[in-house]
Amino acid sequence: MAEDSTQLRALPDTGLLLIGMGPGTVAGMTLEAIDAAKKATHRRYEAYTALWPESELHALEQRVGSIQKVMRPEVERPEELFQLAKTSLVALLVVGDPLQATTHVDLQLQAIEHGIECRVFHGVSITTIVTGAVGLSNYRFGRQTTLTYPYGGWIATSPLEMIAVNKARGLHSLVLFDLDPTGQGTGDQKPMSPRDAKRSIELMWDKLDEHLKQFTNPPNKTLIAVQEAMFKALLDEERSDLPVVLCSDMGTQDQKIIFTNIGGLENMEGGRLNCLLIPAWTSEVEEKALLRWKLE
Repeated sequence: MAEDSTQLRALPDTGLLLIGMGPGTVAGMTLEAIDAAKKATHRRYEAYTALWPESELHALEQRVGSIQKVMRPEVERPEELFQLAKTSLVALLVVGDPLQATTHVDLQLQAIEHGIECRVFHGVSITTIVTGAVGLSNYRFGRQTTLTYPYGGWIATSPLEMIAVNKARGLHSLVLFDLDPTGQGTGDQKPMSPRDAKRSIELMWDKLDEHLKQFTNPPNKTLIAVQEAMFKALLDEERSDLPVVLCSDMGTQDQKIIFTNIGGLENMEGGRLNCLLIPAWTSEVEEKALLRWKLE
């Protein structure tokens, strides 16, 4: 059946379109998203939080027209986008869903303040793909976090703290991977590899352990005591043996899922974009589902 765009939403003559690109292929985009991108006067591809394969990006350009890459400064300081949107239709293309892992609610609100109409075209997000694909119950996931590169001498422990809190509450963790070693969001992306992730977790682990040993006389002893107990419960585990599920290039034909542990990440190649699931306790069904992905 030939494509028929007559039933798709009518678009304004001017404004900002936030378009979800899906996980990594043109085929994974909705018909509405493709139609909106094609009808836009200007197309900008946000390339600092996640990346598409160059071949797929080229295929999308062949279908909708030329696309210009933009980085964090152009999106966080959207004066140029808004100037264009006042007189033409501007599409901001975002990998996955623009209101999921990458949140542009602030951009929406700023557009409203400038009198600019803003439409959203949702896309399939890693947050909706990965839990079901692996076989862990979506209802048993806690707050997700992003594993960051150590920027210079600075090591963030908040991702590991979030994993510890989730685990203590019996909740699984979705851990996204950083792809910007500089932390500036201006270019030179290097998607984090499994080995990079292992090293980052080890640095966080050591820093959090050291912090807990040095931290005394907290301002809120009851709250801190609960948090400390959660952190220590994780740190008391054998770090290398902590179970994880490595998920690579989810939602594409190159998708791979491997049930391993932190130590096993050292020798994993991964894919273009990777993330981890860190299970808490698992039900019988979840345990069986996980065993499908264990290497022999």
